[in-house]
Amino acid sequence: MDDADDVVQLPRANAAWYGLLLCALVLLGVGGFCFAWQTQRGLITTGLRNPGYGGAAWGLYIAFDVIFSGVSFAGIVLTAVCRVFSIQALRPITRMAPLMSIIAIMAGGGTVVADLGRPIDGLMKLPYLARASSPFYGTFTMVASGYLFSSVVYFILDGRADAARLATTTRPPLSLLYRLWGAGYRDTLDERLRHQRATLWLSLGIIPLLFMATSTLGFVFGIQVGRPGWYSALQAPAFIAMAGLAGTGMLVLLAVTARKFFAAPIPDATIGWLGNTLCVLAFICLYFTIVDELTVGYGGPAVDRAVIHEIVAGHFAVFFWGFVASLIATLFIPLVLYIRGRVSVGWIGVAAAFATFAAANKRLLIVVPSQTHGSLIALGTGNYAPSWVEFGVTGGLIGIAMLMAVLAVRVIPLVPRVPVSDGRKSMRPQFEWRRSAATLGTIVVALCVGAIGLADSFRLFSGRELDSKIPFGPSLCALGIMMLFASAGIYELFPGRVSEKRI
Repeated sequence: MDDADDVVQLPRANAAWYGLLLCALVLLGVGGFCFAWQTQRGLITTGLRNPGYGGAAWGLYIAFDVIFSGVSFAGIVLTAVCRVFSIQALRPITRMAPLMSIIAIMAGGGTVVADLGRPIDGLMKLPYLARASSPFYGTFTMVASGYLFSSVVYFILDGRADAARLATTTRPPLSLLYRLWGAGYRDTLDERLRHQRATLWLSLGIIPLLFMATSTLGFVFGIQVGRPGWYSALQAPAFIAMAGLAGTGMLVLLAVTARKFFAAPIPDATIGWLGNTLCVLAFICLYFTIVDELTVGYGGPAVDRAVIHEIVAGHFAVFFWGFVASLIATLFIPLVLYIRGRVSVGWIGVAAAFATFAAANKRLLIVVPSQTHGSLIALGTGNYAPSWVEFGVTGGLIGIAMLMAVLAVRVIPLVPRVPVSDGRKSMRPQFEWRRSAATLGTIVVALCVGAIGLADSFRLFSGRELDSKIPFGPSLCALGIMMLFASAGIYELFPGRVSEKRI
């Protein structure tokens, strides 16, 4: 670790960094003021109203919750796919992607808090009274716990080598952070082999969990049979496809920004690979849109056709056709580059901007029209327009995300150092029964805790009572999921033999 080639460099604070920092602080200040205004005067200060009585109960907040969740989905899934299939072209963004997921899911949680009329009361009752029969239960246990904790575990494990190197080249107080992060890392062959195995199993667990978790977000809308425009079997897969599109687009924009302003060594091949992914995802989203609109428009009930009419040719036509045009641009820009055998970072960045714009429009089209114009009972149509408070609070959450990203740039290496291969990929780390026992024990305890919490959340122990029998039963399920992912960290971080030699 003492070679010159092993030195890890952090970007310097330049004019672009200070500009982004100032922008983030301004957004945060405005958002804080707007949230205080909303908290003091209530949700009446927003454009939100009851469906059927003038407006929509879900609006900009929930739309951005879905957007942030999608961004977090794509970041950690791309990292996991890169690890499982050894896609070397994606390796340079496997530090940035889980960091993006961590920031996005925290911002997404903030949108839910902003949407609650009494956020403190809601945050206290959710981990105690949540019911597994509701799709929101999956959002709480799998999205909030699974997304966030799996991203944190992967991020910590993958950054230990670089943290250990930075601990020797930086000064306090940052050196204290790096020493804690890279504690015990000695760059031995066994450590590398354990890291490869731990991240592989962690990735294999992340991918199915995140697909299930993102599907539950689609089920929140898709299984509401009484809400025309939402009840559809395509909601879950469409949520996954759009989440991938939004997250990949955001990752491209972050990668291009890091290259241009912070000299991040992200090669053109990585940007090209992400551009091809955007092309495929845009095609899938466009196909789902055509199938859904044609099916409902031709064969759906009258109320569903009314909602589709408002979306395609009515009040929301501008958003719909903006969404379609952005999808087409996202599809054809990388496709033309691929056919010509070129990689244009600038044009792929443009395609990523179109993908982000398309995702934002689509989320609003999912959330709002079915509340203002979709009703099975004789209620009048409504109108929804976000107030300055909603824009301000949403901007504040974006400011929080920007602030975390800007500060992370100065502390965390954006691109991981790729370790030199020893040419012995088939080797396995030395067997240590204490490490294996600790890992296996954690997995068994996690499964038991999660199963008990899930069963209690279904009220299997409560008889005829509505409340759960075990205190904080839903939290036990979330804890079990987190412990399951923590087992990968225990396997890698459990103290090993001191006799191991460095490479």
